[in-house]
This record gives sequence, structure tokens and C-alpha cells, in this order.
Amino acid sequence: RRNLTPAERVAARTRVAPDPKGGVPDFDSREQLVFAANDYLGLAANERVQAAAADASRQTGTGAGASRLVTGDTRTHRALEREIAETKETARALVFSSGYATNLGVLSALAPDLVFSDELNHASIIDGCRLADTETQVYDHCDPNDLRAMLDRRAHEATGDESWLVVTDSVFSMDGDVAPLEELCAAAEEYGAWLMVDEAHATGLYEAGGGIVQREGLADRVHVQMGTLSKALASQGGYVAGSEMLIEHLLNTARSFIFSTGLTPPAAAAAHKAFQIARDGDWPARLWANVERLRDGLEELGYEVWGETQILPVVVGERETTMTLAERLRERNIIAPGIRPPTVSEGTSRIRVAPMATHTDEEIDRCLAAFRDAGRALDLL
Repeated sequence: RRNLTPAERVAARTRVAPDPKGGVPDFDSREQLVFAANDYLGLAANERVQAAAADASRQTGTGAGASRLVTGDTRTHRALEREIAETKETARALVFSSGYATNLGVLSALAPDLVFSDELNHASIIDGCRLADTETQVYDHCDPNDLRAMLDRRAHEATGDESWLVVTDSVFSMDGDVAPLEELCAAAEEYGAWLMVDEAHATGLYEAGGGIVQREGLADRVHVQMGTLSKALASQGGYVAGSEMLIEHLLNTARSFIFSTGLTPPAAAAAHKAFQIARDGDWPARLWANVERLRDGLEELGYEVWGETQILPVVVGERETTMTLAERLRERNIIAPGIRPPTVSEGTSRIRVAPMATHTDEEIDRCLAAFRDAGRALDLL
């Protein structure tokens, strides 16, 4: 394989050419554009992020070598946690080995008497509630009135003091919609519950590199801010941010933190640099311009596009037609997979489209042309 130039390495993050034998991608063969990655800012191929990872590898090693509480803690980890706490406007932060492990560890360590969970929350939240062995009540998706009714009913039924936690994603990964955080805060405060917000699909994309919590100015009202480093921050791992008391509690009780080898120093350094770029650069602005261009184009073609974020679900409806459309897009060198039940409800099968900040206007036009041609071939338009 020939050596790639820096520009080609960046482009390779959104252009995948699979080897015909199913092996390692070959960038000299058929070019395909990826419009479904969670690398929303395109920073996984950013030279500054790559350099930060390489420097950490040379200085500290490729692995942490042990749990953070044994010998796996480094200056790189602590610098990242300070960056997260500053970005998320909290006293402290703690980094886990993955976003999934973060939700498992946080929910099982908090172990409230009762959790109120949005019906479309991520599987890691659901599993965290199970691991905590706590009672869980599921409220209607993004419906603060249903949540409030549940809180009120429980308040009248409770026979003693109980600890309650309301937990929600901020951006939902399949619908691309946003939780009504202001109203959820108000409901939780009225009934004395804590609020936990999973910012996995929002971190790095809003105010100064923050998420929806920062966009809405709610950092002082959300008790637990969780997120991942593996999407817009182009690395690996998860984090939780909150008060001094919360982080100290998790340090001593979150088993997925205590008994896991620390995040690798290169991953921590890459995430740290990505945070800085998202906070100080114009990368989010590039992303939102691409989102608007692609959404407008899909709607002009006649597609039904849901969501209000960088996640653009193109709803087809019937599962077989959706999967056929995804295959027709692939034949036209556009990677945008079909999502069908049980991941989404019957009748709402969709193509999950997610543009990146690094897509060019020409590449977005190619994506729209593929949707146009494939849609017409299937009599969808």
C-alpha cells in the first residue's frame, strides 16, 4: 500500500474502500463515502489529535498498565479530567474505559431506590439500572408531563424517605431529537430527585465544546453529566462530571472504574486535544452547516427527515424497502445503513444519516444524488 499524504489520511475517515475479499480496506480501490459515522467533527483523522496520541504513546507508553487506583494513573488522565470538568462546568470529572462502562459504574454506584428512565434511553443506561438492582419506572419518550405524573404518584405512595434519580439521554441516537432538559430539571427539583444526563451524542458539538446541558445553561441543575470520548471527540472511553462529593463517591464505589485498567494514555491525550479543538475552533460550525445542507437537500427530494441534531433519520417505514435502499446507496458508494426493528419500532425503519464537519459540499451533493437515484429506482420519490 502506498503512503498516504496528510490530506488523504483526513479524507480516508469519510471515504472507505473495502477490500473485495473482506480484509483490510484498500484506499486504492473503489471509493465510498461514509455518511453514518459518529465521528461528527471528523477529528479522528485530525493531525493535531493524532500527534497528541503519538506523543503520549512515546512519553507514557501505549497502555496504562493497571487500574487507575493502582499504578494506571498518569498526568495525561488528570489533564483530561480537568479539561472535561472545565468544559462541563463542574467541580470534577472522572474518566472510565468506555461510555458503556461509565453508565454501568455510575448507576450501580449511585444505587437509588427508584430510577425514572426515558423509554428510548441507551442500552447502557438500561443495563446500569439492572446492575444497580433498583426499581425502574419508564416514562414516555421526552414527555415531562408523564414523568411529573409518575413522580407525583410515587410521592403519595412512598412510606418513607427514598432516593430518586431521573436519567435521560440528551440527544437520542436513532431519532436525533433532544430531551426537554429544562422541564426535566424543573420536575426533578420539585420532587427532590437527582437528574443524570447522558451527553454521548452531544459532547463537543455545542457551547464551547460542551453538550446540550451547556447549550441550555443547566450545568448547575444537572447533578450527573455523563458522556463518551468515542464520538465527536474521536477517541475512546467515557466520563462522568459533577460535584466533588459525586466524584469521590464514584472513585470508591464504581466497580467498572475500580477494577478496569485505566484508559490508555494515547486515547486520553487524543480526547484532550479534541476537546480543545472543539472548544476553540470552528469545527462545530462546519458540522452544522453540513447538517443544514444535507437536511434541506433530502427534504427537497421528498424524503421524510426526523430529528433536530446532526443525526438525520430518513424514515422509509417498511423494513425490507429500507434495507434495499441502504444497499442501493452502497452500490452508489454511499455508506448509510438501514435501521430496522427491534432497534426502532415497527413502521419506522430508516436510513440513519450523520454528516461530518469534514464532508465537502461536493461530497454532500454526491450523497444527495445517490439518495435521488436510489429513491427513484425504488419508487420512493
